Amino acid sequence: MQLFIREATEDDLPEILSLYHQPDMDSGDTLSLAEAKTIFHRMATYPSYKLYIAKMEEETVGTFALAIMDNLAHRGTPSGLIEDVVVKADCQGKGIGRQMMQFAMDCCKKSGCYKAALSSNMKRENAHHFYESLGFTKHGYSFLMDLN
Repeated sequence: MQLFIREATEDDLPEILSLYHQPDMDSGDTLSLAEAKTIFHRMATYPSYKLYIAKMEEETVGTFALAIMDNLAHRGTPSGLIEDVVVKADCQGKGIGRQMMQFAMDCCKKSGCYKAALSSNMKRENAHHFYESLGFTKHGYSFLMDLN
């Protein structure tokens, strides 16, 4: 089956929330559909910030968000930030994540980004191996301050 990746629409939100519901992502602690719609519409006002879905035939099998950010440093060269990467549990290991990440990196290249970055929870060792297999390298430190 062929994978098709496209920008998500509001109609895709129930399937996206279902993907986030998986134990390896948000462990069932997801937004309500109404909350997701509000945030989705706010995201649409950000320049170069898009939510994507990956479909095989009619089934949504993955999602990720990509922000292309302008920079004053690096001589004004933009950078890409990949977030919220998830593949449906029973579809993992079939190359879907690899194709989604290649799509994201191609978007970054087309936008002239000097880098594509992402972060991954330290507990997600399988994800780390996956990202490294794509050519991502550990770079510096990621710092987090929980504000809740």
